[in-house]
Amino acid sequence: MNFNPQLCRNESEVESKLIVQYLLPMLGYDASKWHQEVALGSIRLDFLALISPIIPASPDAFPKAFPKAFPKICVVMEAKHPKQNLNFHVRRLRRYLSNLQVLYGVLTNGKDFRIYELEGDGINLIFQCQGSEIADKIPKIKDIIGRDKLAGLEASQSQSSIDFPIPIKTITLPSEPISLVTSESITMKTIAIYHNKGGVGKTTTTINLAAAMSRKGLKVLIIDLDSQANTTYAAGLMKFANEDDDILKDCNVYNVIHYPRSNYIPEIALKGSFTYPEVDVIPAHINLIWQENTLVDQESSKFQLVKKLELVKDKYDVVLIDTPPSLNLYAKIALIACDYLIIPSDLKPFANEGLRNVRNFIQEIDEFRSYTNRNGIKVLGVLPSKILTNANYIKATLPKQEKVIAERYGFPVLETRIFQREDLSRAVDNFILEGDIQTPDPKSIFDFKPDSISAAEFEELANEILSKIGMRP
Repeated sequence: MNFNPQLCRNESEVESKLIVQYLLPMLGYDASKWHQEVALGSIRLDFLALISPIIPASPDAFPKAFPKAFPKICVVMEAKHPKQNLNFHVRRLRRYLSNLQVLYGVLTNGKDFRIYELEGDGINLIFQCQGSEIADKIPKIKDIIGRDKLAGLEASQSQSSIDFPIPIKTITLPSEPISLVTSESITMKTIAIYHNKGGVGKTTTTINLAAAMSRKGLKVLIIDLDSQANTTYAAGLMKFANEDDDILKDCNVYNVIHYPRSNYIPEIALKGSFTYPEVDVIPAHINLIWQENTLVDQESSKFQLVKKLELVKDKYDVVLIDTPPSLNLYAKIALIACDYLIIPSDLKPFANEGLRNVRNFIQEIDEFRSYTNRNGIKVLGVLPSKILTNANYIKATLPKQEKVIAERYGFPVLETRIFQREDLSRAVDNFILEGDIQTPDPKSIFDFKPDSISAAEFEELANEILSKIGMRP
Protein backbone atom coordinates (compact mmCIF):
# COMPACT_ATOMS: atom_id res chain seq x y z
CA MET A 1 0.00 0.00 0.00
CA ASN A 2 1.52 3.33 -1.10
CA PHE A 3 0.64 6.98 -0.70
CA ASN A 4 0.77 9.45 -3.60
CA PRO A 5 0.96 13.12 -2.45
CA GLN A 6 -0.19 14.26 -5.90
CA LEU A 7 -3.67 13.01 -5.03
CA CYS A 8 -3.98 15.61 -2.26
CA ARG A 9 -5.24 18.87 -3.75
CA ASN A 10 -6.64 20.46 -0.60
CA GLU A 11 -6.64 20.09 3.19
CA SER A 12 -9.65 17.77 3.18
CA GLU A 13 -7.84 15.34 0.88
CA VAL A 14 -4.70 15.48 3.06
CA GLU A 15 -6.91 14.44 5.96
CA SER A 16 -8.80 11.70 4.14
CA LYS A 17 -6.22 10.25 1.75
CA LEU A 18 -3.05 10.58 3.83
CA ILE A 19 -4.12 10.44 7.46
CA VAL A 20 -7.38 8.45 7.50
CA GLN A 21 -6.93 6.05 4.60
CA TYR A 22 -3.17 5.51 4.79
CA LEU A 23 -1.24 6.70 7.83
CA LEU A 24 -3.49 5.69 10.74
CA PRO A 25 -4.08 2.12 9.48
CA MET A 26 -0.37 1.67 8.68
CA LEU A 27 0.53 2.78 12.21
CA GLY A 28 -1.90 0.32 13.79
CA TYR A 29 -4.69 2.69 14.86
CA ASP A 30 -8.11 1.25 14.04
CA ALA A 31 -11.24 3.41 13.96
CA SER A 32 -11.81 3.04 17.71
CA LYS A 33 -8.37 4.46 18.54
CA TRP A 34 -8.46 7.79 16.71
CA HIS A 35 -10.82 10.75 16.79
CA GLN A 36 -11.28 13.63 14.36
CA GLU A 37 -12.21 17.25 15.08
CA VAL A 38 -11.75 17.05 18.84
CA ALA A 39 -12.41 20.33 20.66
CA LEU A 40 -10.86 20.64 24.13
CA GLY A 41 -11.30 24.04 25.76
CA SER A 42 -9.68 26.58 23.42
CA ILE A 43 -7.83 23.83 21.52
CA ARG A 44 -9.23 22.14 18.41
CA LEU A 45 -7.36 19.09 17.16
CA ASP A 46 -7.62 17.73 13.62
CA PHE A 47 -6.84 14.20 14.80
CA LEU A 48 -6.07 12.52 18.10
CA ALA A 49 -4.63 8.97 18.05
CA LEU A 50 -4.76 7.10 21.38
CA ILE A 51 -3.39 3.84 22.73
CA SER A 52 -6.72 3.41 24.53
CA PRO A 53 -9.48 6.01 24.63
CA ILE A 54 -9.67 7.50 28.13
CA ILE A 55 -11.28 10.56 29.61
CA PRO A 56 -12.23 11.39 33.23
CA ALA A 57 -15.19 9.65 34.80
CA SER A 58 -17.24 12.83 34.83
CA PRO A 59 -17.77 14.18 31.29
CA ASP A 60 -17.85 17.79 32.45
CA ALA A 61 -14.68 17.36 34.52
CA PHE A 62 -12.37 16.70 31.60
CA PRO A 63 -11.54 20.31 30.61
CA LYS A 64 -10.92 21.18 34.26
CA ALA A 65 -8.42 18.34 34.55
CA PHE A 66 -5.97 19.70 31.96
CA PRO A 67 -3.25 18.82 31.57
CA LYS A 68 -2.62 16.06 34.09
CA ALA A 69 -5.65 13.92 33.32
CA PHE A 70 -4.89 13.94 29.60
CA PRO A 71 -3.15 10.79 28.26
CA LYS A 72 0.41 11.89 27.53
CA ILE A 73 1.22 8.83 25.42
CA CYS A 74 -0.79 9.73 22.32
CA VAL A 75 -0.34 11.57 19.03
CA VAL A 76 -1.85 14.84 17.84
CA MET A 77 -2.04 15.07 14.02
CA GLU A 78 -2.56 18.36 12.19
CA ALA A 79 -3.29 18.45 8.44
CA LYS A 80 -2.76 21.56 6.29
CA HIS A 81 -3.41 22.60 2.71
CA PRO A 82 -0.68 21.40 0.30
CA LYS A 83 0.21 25.02 -0.50
CA GLN A 84 0.66 26.01 3.13
CA ASN A 85 4.13 26.41 4.63
CA LEU A 86 4.31 24.18 7.70
CA ASN A 87 6.69 26.60 9.42
CA PHE A 88 3.73 28.90 10.03
CA HIS A 89 1.98 26.19 12.08
CA VAL A 90 4.81 24.94 14.31
CA ARG A 91 4.04 27.54 16.97
CA ARG A 92 0.43 26.40 17.23
CA LEU A 93 1.42 22.71 17.43
CA ARG A 94 3.84 23.59 20.23
CA ARG A 95 0.98 25.22 22.15
CA TYR A 96 -1.21 22.13 21.67
CA LEU A 97 1.45 19.67 22.85
CA SER A 98 2.60 21.89 25.71
CA ASN A 99 -0.89 22.68 27.05
CA LEU A 100 -2.06 19.06 26.78
CA GLN A 101 1.33 17.58 27.71
CA VAL A 102 1.10 15.23 24.71
CA LEU A 103 4.38 13.55 23.76
CA TYR A 104 4.16 13.55 19.95
CA GLY A 105 2.68 15.71 17.21
CA VAL A 106 2.45 15.21 13.46
CA LEU A 107 2.34 18.17 11.08
CA THR A 108 1.80 17.55 7.36
CA ASN A 109 0.51 19.15 4.19
CA GLY A 110 0.89 15.98 2.12
CA LYS A 111 4.09 17.17 0.50
CA ASP A 112 6.02 17.63 3.75
CA PHE A 113 5.70 15.26 6.71
CA ARG A 114 7.07 16.04 10.19
CA ILE A 115 7.02 14.52 13.67
CA TYR A 116 7.68 16.71 16.70
CA GLU A 117 8.39 15.62 20.27
CA LEU A 118 7.51 17.55 23.41
CA GLU A 119 10.45 18.62 25.55
CA GLY A 120 9.61 20.84 28.49
CA ASP A 121 7.45 23.66 27.13
CA GLY A 122 9.03 23.38 23.67
CA ILE A 123 9.00 20.87 20.84
CA ASN A 124 11.81 19.33 18.78
CA LEU A 125 11.62 18.16 15.17
CA ILE A 126 12.65 14.49 15.39
CA PHE A 127 11.62 13.24 11.93
CA GLN A 128 10.96 14.78 8.53
CA CYS A 129 10.50 13.47 5.01
CA GLN A 130 8.83 14.36 1.74
CA GLY A 131 5.31 13.09 1.05
CA SER A 132 6.64 10.94 -1.76
CA GLU A 133 8.95 9.20 0.75
CA ILE A 134 6.33 8.33 3.37
CA ALA A 135 5.71 4.80 2.06
CA ASP A 136 9.43 3.98 2.21
CA LYS A 137 9.78 5.60 5.65
CA ILE A 138 6.78 3.88 7.28
CA PRO A 139 9.00 1.47 9.31
CA LYS A 140 10.83 4.47 10.80
CA ILE A 141 7.58 6.35 11.43
CA LYS A 142 6.07 3.28 13.13
CA ASP A 143 9.12 3.03 15.33
CA ILE A 144 8.36 6.52 16.64
CA ILE A 145 4.57 6.86 16.78
CA GLY A 146 3.20 3.44 15.84
CA ARG A 147 0.55 2.16 18.24
CA ASP A 148 2.59 -0.90 19.25
CA LYS A 149 5.60 1.32 19.95
CA LEU A 150 3.64 3.74 22.10
CA ALA A 151 1.80 0.92 23.87
CA GLY A 152 5.16 -0.44 24.95
CA LEU A 153 6.20 3.02 26.11
CA GLU A 154 2.99 3.36 28.06
CA ALA A 155 3.47 -0.05 29.70
CA SER A 156 6.97 0.92 30.78
CA GLN A 157 5.66 3.84 32.80
CA SER A 158 4.48 2.93 36.26
CA GLN A 159 1.01 4.09 37.22
CA SER A 160 2.46 5.77 40.27
CA SER A 161 4.46 8.15 38.10
CA ILE A 162 1.30 9.62 36.57
CA ASP A 163 -0.53 12.13 38.73
CA PHE A 164 -4.22 11.85 37.86
CA PRO A 165 -6.17 14.38 39.93
CA ILE A 166 -9.49 12.62 39.28
CA PRO A 167 -10.60 9.03 38.61
CA ILE A 168 -10.16 7.71 35.07
CA LYS A 169 -12.37 5.29 33.21
CA THR A 170 -12.35 3.97 29.66
CA ILE A 171 -14.91 5.55 27.35
CA THR A 172 -14.75 7.01 23.87
CA LEU A 173 -13.92 10.62 23.16
CA PRO A 174 -16.60 12.45 21.16
CA SER A 175 -16.13 11.98 17.42
CA GLU A 176 -18.12 15.09 16.50
CA PRO A 177 -16.82 18.64 17.02
CA ILE A 178 -17.77 20.24 20.32
CA SER A 179 -18.93 23.86 20.16
CA LEU A 180 -16.20 26.07 21.58
CA VAL A 181 -18.57 28.45 23.31
CA THR A 182 -22.22 28.86 24.08
CA SER A 183 -24.02 32.13 24.68
CA GLU A 184 -25.90 30.84 27.72
CA SER A 185 -25.15 32.66 30.98
CA ILE A 186 -22.40 34.73 29.35
CA THR A 187 -21.77 38.21 30.70
CA MET A 188 -21.18 40.63 27.83
CA LYS A 189 -17.49 41.32 27.26
CA THR A 190 -16.30 44.56 25.69
CA ILE A 191 -12.95 44.56 23.91
CA ALA A 192 -11.24 47.63 22.47
CA ILE A 193 -8.74 47.22 19.64
CA TYR A 194 -6.32 50.10 20.03
CA HIS A 195 -2.88 51.42 19.10
CA ASN A 196 -2.01 55.08 18.64
CA LYS A 197 0.05 54.12 15.57
CA GLY A 198 -1.94 53.78 12.34
CA GLY A 199 -1.58 51.07 9.73
CA VAL A 200 -1.05 48.21 12.18
CA GLY A 201 -4.15 46.16 11.31
CA LYS A 202 -6.85 47.41 13.70
CA THR A 203 -9.62 47.25 11.11
CA THR A 204 -8.55 43.86 9.79
CA THR A 205 -8.44 42.54 13.34
CA THR A 206 -11.84 43.94 14.29
CA ILE A 207 -13.68 42.67 11.23
CA ASN A 208 -12.23 39.17 11.11
CA LEU A 209 -12.26 38.60 14.86
CA ALA A 210 -15.94 39.57 14.87
CA ALA A 211 -16.62 37.14 12.02
CA ALA A 212 -14.75 34.32 13.78
CA MET A 213 -16.72 34.85 16.98
CA SER A 214 -20.03 35.11 15.15
CA ARG A 215 -19.33 31.77 13.47
CA LYS A 216 -19.07 30.23 16.95
CA GLY A 217 -22.63 31.24 17.75
CA LEU A 218 -21.85 34.40 19.68
CA LYS A 219 -23.86 37.59 19.31
CA VAL A 220 -21.36 40.28 18.32
CA LEU A 221 -21.57 44.06 18.12
CA ILE A 222 -18.91 46.20 16.40
CA ILE A 223 -18.57 49.88 17.31
CA ASP A 224 -16.49 52.03 14.98
CA LEU A 225 -15.08 55.11 16.78
CA ASP A 226 -12.57 56.09 14.10
CA SER A 227 -13.51 59.02 11.84
CA GLN A 228 -11.69 57.31 8.97
CA ALA A 229 -14.57 54.78 9.09
CA ASN A 230 -12.44 51.96 7.66
CA THR A 231 -14.26 49.38 9.77
CA THR A 232 -17.61 50.80 8.67
CA TYR A 233 -16.53 50.35 5.05
CA ALA A 234 -15.13 46.85 5.67
CA ALA A 235 -18.42 45.88 7.30
CA GLY A 236 -20.21 46.63 4.02
CA LEU A 237 -22.09 49.73 5.18
CA MET A 238 -20.74 52.26 2.65
CA LYS A 239 -22.26 51.12 -0.63
CA PHE A 240 -23.77 54.48 -1.59
CA ALA A 241 -22.35 56.09 -4.72
CA ASN A 242 -22.32 59.77 -3.65
CA GLU A 243 -22.85 62.13 -0.74
CA ASP A 244 -26.54 62.59 -1.50
CA ASP A 245 -27.14 58.91 -0.81
CA ASP A 246 -25.14 58.87 2.43
CA ILE A 247 -27.42 57.15 4.93
CA LEU A 248 -24.83 57.21 7.72
CA LYS A 249 -24.30 60.94 8.28
CA ASP A 250 -27.29 61.20 10.60
CA CYS A 251 -27.12 57.68 12.02
CA ASN A 252 -23.72 56.81 13.45
CA VAL A 253 -21.74 56.51 16.66
CA TYR A 254 -21.84 60.28 17.22
CA ASN A 255 -25.58 60.02 17.84
CA VAL A 256 -25.01 57.36 20.49
CA ILE A 257 -22.48 59.36 22.48
CA HIS A 258 -24.00 62.83 21.99
CA TYR A 259 -27.64 62.28 22.93
CA PRO A 260 -28.16 61.01 26.51
CA ARG A 261 -31.88 60.22 26.27
CA SER A 262 -32.27 59.00 22.70
CA ASN A 263 -30.36 57.33 19.86
CA TYR A 264 -29.90 54.08 21.75
CA ILE A 265 -27.81 51.25 20.34
CA PRO A 266 -30.71 49.21 18.84
CA GLU A 267 -31.82 52.33 16.96
CA ILE A 268 -28.39 53.05 15.45
CA ALA A 269 -26.91 49.57 14.88
CA LEU A 270 -27.02 48.23 11.33
CA LYS A 271 -26.50 44.72 9.99
CA GLY A 272 -23.06 44.28 8.48
CA SER A 273 -23.10 42.38 5.19
CA PHE A 274 -19.48 41.25 5.43
CA THR A 275 -20.09 37.93 7.17
CA TYR A 276 -22.64 35.29 8.03
CA PRO A 277 -24.03 34.95 10.65
CA GLU A 278 -24.57 38.69 10.57
CA VAL A 279 -22.94 41.08 13.02
CA ASP A 280 -24.46 44.34 14.24
CA VAL A 281 -22.37 47.44 13.55
CA ILE A 282 -22.56 50.98 14.90
CA PRO A 283 -20.94 52.92 12.06
CA ALA A 284 -18.53 55.83 12.14
CA HIS A 285 -18.51 58.85 9.83
CA ILE A 286 -15.96 61.35 8.58
CA ASN A 287 -17.95 64.11 10.31
CA LEU A 288 -16.65 62.77 13.63
CA ILE A 289 -13.55 64.90 13.00
CA TRP A 290 -15.30 68.24 13.50
CA GLN A 291 -18.01 66.88 15.80
CA GLU A 292 -15.36 66.11 18.41
CA ASN A 293 -15.28 69.77 19.43
CA THR A 294 -18.96 69.59 20.37
CA LEU A 295 -18.40 66.46 22.44
CA VAL A 296 -15.37 67.88 24.26
CA ASP A 297 -17.59 70.58 25.71
CA GLN A 298 -20.13 67.95 26.79
CA GLU A 299 -18.59 66.18 29.79
CA SER A 300 -21.25 63.46 29.85
CA SER A 301 -20.19 62.26 26.37
CA LYS A 302 -17.37 60.24 27.95
CA PHE A 303 -19.94 58.07 29.76
CA GLN A 304 -22.77 57.75 27.25
CA LEU A 305 -21.32 54.66 25.55
CA VAL A 306 -20.86 52.91 28.90
CA LYS A 307 -24.45 53.66 29.88
CA LYS A 308 -25.95 52.60 26.58
CA LEU A 309 -23.92 49.38 26.44
CA GLU A 310 -25.29 48.51 29.86
CA LEU A 311 -28.78 48.58 28.35
CA VAL A 312 -27.90 45.89 25.78
CA LYS A 313 -25.79 43.63 28.00
CA ASP A 314 -28.33 40.82 27.52
CA LYS A 315 -28.46 41.29 23.75
CA TYR A 316 -24.75 40.76 22.93
CA ASP A 317 -22.02 38.40 24.08
CA VAL A 318 -19.05 40.35 22.73
CA VAL A 319 -18.60 44.01 21.79
CA LEU A 320 -15.55 44.94 19.69
CA ILE A 321 -14.62 48.63 19.55
CA ASP A 322 -12.37 49.86 16.76
CA THR A 323 -10.53 53.03 17.75
CA PRO A 324 -8.71 55.94 16.10
CA PRO A 325 -4.89 55.86 16.03
CA SER A 326 -4.66 58.81 18.40
CA LEU A 327 -5.06 59.96 21.98
CA ASN A 328 -8.22 61.92 21.24
CA LEU A 329 -11.65 61.92 22.86
CA TYR A 330 -12.93 58.99 20.81
CA ALA A 331 -10.02 56.83 21.95
CA LYS A 332 -10.75 57.84 25.54
CA ILE A 333 -14.41 56.92 25.17
CA ALA A 334 -13.43 53.48 23.85
CA LEU A 335 -11.00 52.78 26.67
CA ILE A 336 -13.43 54.02 29.29
CA ALA A 337 -16.09 51.64 27.95
CA CYS A 338 -14.00 48.49 27.44
CA ASP A 339 -13.24 45.58 29.76
CA TYR A 340 -10.29 44.29 27.74
CA LEU A 341 -7.74 45.63 25.28
CA ILE A 342 -6.00 44.13 22.26
CA ILE A 343 -3.06 46.09 20.82
CA PRO A 344 -2.34 45.16 17.18
CA SER A 345 1.23 45.96 16.15
CA ASP A 346 3.47 45.22 13.18
CA LEU A 347 6.35 45.31 15.73
CA LYS A 348 8.28 47.86 13.66
CA PRO A 349 10.21 50.66 15.44
CA PHE A 350 7.56 53.40 15.23
CA ALA A 351 4.82 51.01 16.38
CA ASN A 352 7.01 49.86 19.26
CA GLU A 353 7.82 53.42 20.32
CA GLY A 354 4.10 54.15 20.21
CA LEU A 355 3.58 51.52 22.88
CA ARG A 356 4.96 54.00 25.43
CA ASN A 357 2.07 56.31 24.58
CA VAL A 358 -0.37 53.41 24.79
CA ARG A 359 0.95 52.43 28.22
CA ASN A 360 0.72 56.00 29.54
CA PHE A 361 -2.73 56.42 28.00
CA ILE A 362 -3.99 53.26 29.71
CA GLN A 363 -2.67 54.53 33.04
CA GLU A 364 -4.45 57.85 32.52
CA ILE A 365 -7.72 56.13 31.64
CA ASP A 366 -7.42 53.67 34.53
CA GLU A 367 -7.06 56.56 36.96
CA PHE A 368 -10.17 58.15 35.47
CA ARG A 369 -12.03 54.81 35.64
CA SER A 370 -11.15 54.47 39.32
CA TYR A 371 -13.10 57.66 40.07
CA THR A 372 -16.19 56.01 38.60
CA ASN A 373 -15.64 52.71 40.46
CA ARG A 374 -14.64 50.84 37.29
CA ASN A 375 -11.85 48.29 37.36
CA GLY A 376 -8.68 48.84 35.37
CA ILE A 377 -8.42 47.75 31.75
CA LYS A 378 -7.21 44.18 31.30
CA VAL A 379 -4.65 44.13 28.49
CA LEU A 380 -5.00 40.81 26.68
CA GLY A 381 -1.77 41.46 24.82
CA VAL A 382 0.00 42.89 21.83
CA LEU A 383 -1.15 41.11 18.67
CA PRO A 384 1.66 40.63 16.12
CA SER A 385 -0.15 41.83 13.00
CA LYS A 386 0.74 42.44 9.35
CA ILE A 387 3.85 40.32 9.96
CA LEU A 388 6.14 39.51 7.03
CA THR A 389 6.05 35.90 5.83
CA ASN A 390 9.77 35.69 5.09
CA ALA A 391 11.04 32.46 6.68
CA ASN A 392 14.36 33.94 7.85
CA TYR A 393 12.57 36.88 9.44
CA ILE A 394 10.11 34.58 11.23
CA LYS A 395 12.89 32.38 12.57
CA ALA A 396 15.53 34.96 13.52
CA THR A 397 14.01 38.43 13.91
CA LEU A 398 10.37 38.02 14.96
CA PRO A 399 11.08 36.25 18.30
CA LYS A 400 13.49 39.04 19.24
CA GLN A 401 10.90 41.70 18.42
CA GLU A 402 8.27 39.94 20.50
CA LYS A 403 10.68 39.64 23.41
CA VAL A 404 11.27 43.41 23.33
CA ILE A 405 7.54 44.08 23.80
CA ALA A 406 7.46 42.37 27.18
CA GLU A 407 10.87 43.48 28.41
CA ARG A 408 10.83 47.12 27.32
CA TYR A 409 7.15 48.06 27.33
CA GLY A 410 5.67 45.66 29.86
CA PHE A 411 2.92 44.22 27.64
CA PRO A 412 2.23 40.52 27.13
CA VAL A 413 2.36 39.21 23.55
CA LEU A 414 -0.48 37.07 22.25
CA GLU A 415 0.38 33.58 21.00
CA THR A 416 -1.39 34.10 17.69
CA ARG A 417 0.33 35.92 14.84
CA ILE A 418 -1.49 37.51 11.89
CA PHE A 419 0.71 37.54 8.81
CA GLN A 420 0.49 40.00 5.95
CA ARG A 421 -1.20 38.15 3.11
CA GLU A 422 -2.88 39.18 -0.12
CA ASP A 423 -6.10 37.33 0.79
CA LEU A 424 -6.82 39.79 3.62
CA SER A 425 -6.61 42.86 1.40
CA ARG A 426 -8.51 41.19 -1.44
CA ALA A 427 -11.34 40.30 0.97
CA VAL A 428 -11.84 43.96 1.91
CA ASP A 429 -11.49 45.12 -1.72
CA ASN A 430 -14.07 42.60 -2.98
CA PHE A 431 -16.76 44.10 -5.22
CA ILE A 432 -19.80 43.21 -7.32
CA LEU A 433 -19.74 44.23 -10.98
CA GLU A 434 -23.11 45.36 -12.33
CA GLY A 435 -22.66 46.47 -15.90
CA ASP A 436 -19.94 49.13 -15.77
CA ILE A 437 -20.52 49.89 -12.09
CA GLN A 438 -18.42 48.37 -9.34
CA THR A 439 -20.29 48.11 -6.03
CA PRO A 440 -18.11 47.50 -2.94
CA ASP A 441 -18.86 44.14 -1.36
CA PRO A 442 -16.19 43.67 1.35
CA LYS A 443 -16.03 40.29 3.07
CA SER A 444 -14.44 38.77 6.12
CA ILE A 445 -11.64 36.32 5.36
CA PHE A 446 -14.01 33.48 6.38
CA ASP A 447 -16.57 34.54 3.79
CA PHE A 448 -14.01 35.37 1.09
CA LYS A 449 -11.60 32.44 1.39
CA PRO A 450 -12.49 30.12 4.29
CA ASP A 451 -9.74 27.57 3.54
CA SER A 452 -6.94 30.17 3.57
CA ILE A 453 -4.07 30.41 6.03
CA SER A 454 -5.36 33.82 7.11
CA ALA A 455 -8.73 32.31 8.04
CA ALA A 456 -6.93 29.71 10.15
CA GLU A 457 -4.95 32.46 11.89
CA PHE A 458 -8.07 34.41 12.82
CA GLU A 459 -9.76 31.23 13.99
CA GLU A 460 -6.78 30.68 16.27
CA LEU A 461 -6.97 34.30 17.46
CA ALA A 462 -10.65 33.97 18.33
CA ASN A 463 -9.95 30.80 20.30
CA GLU A 464 -7.12 32.48 22.20
CA ILE A 465 -9.12 35.61 23.01
CA LEU A 466 -12.18 33.70 24.11
CA SER A 467 -10.02 31.57 26.38
CA LYS A 468 -8.42 34.64 27.93
CA ILE A 469 -11.74 36.33 28.67
CA GLY A 470 -13.22 33.17 30.19
CA MET A 471 -15.74 32.33 27.47
CA ARG A 472 -15.38 28.53 27.35
CA PRO A 473 -18.00 25.74 27.17
